[in-house]
This record gives sequence, C-alpha cells and structure tokens, in this order.
Amino acid sequence: MSNSIYNKLVSKEETLAVVGLGYVGLPIALAFAKKIKVLGFDINAERVEMMKNKIDPSQELETSAFDNCDIDFTASMDELKKATFFVVAVPTPIDEHNLPNLTPLLAASRTVGKALKKGDYVAFESTVYPGCTEEDCIPILEEVSGLKWKEDFMVGYSPERINPGDLVHTLQNVVKVVSGSDAESLEEIAKTYELVVEAGVHRASSIKVAEAAKIIENTQRDVNIALINELSLIFNRLGINTYEVLEAAGTKWNFLKFFPGLVGGHCIGVDPYYLTHKAQQAGYHSKVITSGRYVNDSMGFYIGKQTAKKIIAQGKHIQDAKVLVMGATFKEDVSDIRNSKVIDVVKELKSFQVTVDVIDPHASSDEMNHEYGVSLIETAGTSYDAIIVAVNHKEYMSLDEDYFKSISKDGKGILVDIKGMYRGKVKDLEYWSL
Repeated sequence: MSNSIYNKLVSKEETLAVVGLGYVGLPIALAFAKKIKVLGFDINAERVEMMKNKIDPSQELETSAFDNCDIDFTASMDELKKATFFVVAVPTPIDEHNLPNLTPLLAASRTVGKALKKGDYVAFESTVYPGCTEEDCIPILEEVSGLKWKEDFMVGYSPERINPGDLVHTLQNVVKVVSGSDAESLEEIAKTYELVVEAGVHRASSIKVAEAAKIIENTQRDVNIALINELSLIFNRLGINTYEVLEAAGTKWNFLKFFPGLVGGHCIGVDPYYLTHKAQQAGYHSKVITSGRYVNDSMGFYIGKQTAKKIIAQGKHIQDAKVLVMGATFKEDVSDIRNSKVIDVVKELKSFQVTVDVIDPHASSDEMNHEYGVSLIETAGTSYDAIIVAVNHKEYMSLDEDYFKSISKDGKGILVDIKGMYRGKVKDLEYWSL
C-alpha cells in the first residue's frame, strides 16, 4: 500500500470522512477540517442540516468552531464513497441488561463497508472491549466490501478521550492513543492524528492493547469512586461527614482525590460493563469491577430512600411530601442527560408517592420526557419538604441558605447536598450530604 495516504490527505488529493457526528465525532471532524478536506457523515439528516448551518446539535460547540473549515456535511451514501480515510465515532451504549449494545457500531461498519475501496483506511474511535474491532467490525467491513483486511484496506483503533463540557482537556491537548494493522498503517494513522492532536500520540503495539487501554481508564475511575461511595454509606451510619474525612485524608501526598456521588453518563457508567462482558466470555467472572458497578448503580436509590426516611423522621406523611430535585444532567455544566443517575433518585422518591419537581438550567424538558418520562419545571416552586441538589452546576454554586429556606415548607426543610457544595454554610435547615 505505497504512496502514503497521509501525504494525499495533507495535499487535499484525498478526503477524510468522520462517520457519526455526535459529541465525539463533530469536534474531531472540525479539527481535521482546519488542516485537510473532510466529509462529515451522519445518518440523521436533520442533524446534518443543523451542522450545515453551523449549529452543533449536542450544544457543545460555538458557531465559531465551524469557521475556516474545509468540510461538507452529508447523510448521503454516494457522497461517503468519495472518502479514503474513515473515522468511525458512533456511540457504544449498553442495553437494559447492562450488556454491550453494538448496534450503532455494527451499522456504521456496514455503512463504511459499502464505501470501502482498495487502499482505504478505517480508524475506529468508539469505546469497545478488547477484540471487538478485529472480531466484530472487520468481518463486516470485509463481507460488505468484498475486500480483504491487510491486503486491500487497513484498520486502526484510536479511542476518543473527549470529555463533554471540559474546555481544558480538549482533543488538541490530550495525548491520543493510536494503533494500526501493521507497522506501516500505524505510522500513517499516527501521522494523520498528529495533524490535530498537539499533545502528540502514543503508538500502541496492537489494536487490542489500544482497546484495553481505553476501557481501563474509565474502569479505574469507576472502581475508585465506588470505594468512596461505599465509604460514604459506612460513614453515614457512623454519623461522620465523608467530605470532612476526605479533606483530612487528602493532606497525605499520595492520597487519591475521588469523591462520592452519582456515576452516570456514557463513559464511566457504561464502559466497565463492556470489560466484564468480555471477561465472562473468556471464562473469568470479574469481582472487583462488578462490585464497584453495583455500588455506583445503587447510589441514586440510596439517596432517594435516605431523603424519604428524613422526611418521615420529621413526623410528616410521606405521601403528602413534596421534593425539589435540582439538576438532571449526568454531570455539571453540560446539557447531556444520557444515563443520568438523577432519575434513580426521582424514581425512588416516587415509589413512596412523593410529589417530585425536577429543575435544570441546562437540560431539555422534551429530552427528559422522551428519555425518562419526567418533565422539567421552569422555575422552582415553594413549600418543599426536601430539596436535593443533585448536580453541582455553576448556577447553583452561589445559592445560599436563605434561598433554600425561601422555597422550603415553613422555612424548615431538609437540604440534601449530594456534592457537598454547601458544607458548613447551612445552620437552620436539616443538612445531609454523602
């Protein structure tokens, strides 16, 4: 496969296509489009129209991000055939049984297979278990295209490290792991990514190593947070504030700074299940990772139950209680509600017949209704028996006790501060945090 594909991309003789223009794909497409010719492909024609008008459907990027970009957006298969280097950036969620749902990835592989020609390159970015690219995706590429991997086309794997809502750790300044089918393709893929990743790339020895590296990044965070969440369950029984314990322990130079909370989103709350699924196929039942997932997945129900118990302890009828949940997204300062664990808190409270209002300055009420059957209210009401601040949005940072008293019943409610934002600032309301 002579005559470097990298050189052809740089000279704009050839085009790079990004397949899947979500919160991962679009920033990559625009970054490449500042250097080379790019085709942004998405199956959702409505989203494509938005992007043609310089609007990011994920609400992550400003209009200016589209400026000075050599990019065409399309939902057309015929257009896609013009590309020679394909970057696949589609979501890899889990199903209701916490098993990998490869449907979007396999569909994208089929789409690329239809456009694949001799000499083309495909780089997968979606988070998967080790072996997925070679065992699940490449056979589809071969079957649909009628071409042979390593002889006719090359494949690489370079996991995304985009952190939604994070303006510091961007595509450009976080080292990117890359891998290829052989030494030559690795070099071509690495050089192509080096065009946009200023921090440089790490050349992994194989596709499987790159897949495994990505999946353990999030698994490591998940297990560490699970330990802190479990400690908070213990400290709650002992009447100790977890954040105060962490502050004290954090004075040691090698103490790792993790905090309790709801672990949702489409990375930390999902990726470990891909690894445990693959481990099971290999005959190993993962213990630490599975236990960590169990602890983190049950935190929403725990918070809901603790809130209900505190309302009952105040001598109130739980069926008549009214609770405000502030924040619905999976983390602070983003609009993304996918796999948000706040919904578990809401469900648990509703199981006690509690009336629950949910508010969020970033989330869309329509999306919440569509995804979870829960609408958002525009502005907070009054006379709440408990207020749960579930997400530490910047809009909530400046709120004080007087505000919470003003929307509490008779100015005497319960403030549940999941992220410990108001620690030491609440005197009159009953205060509880993880």
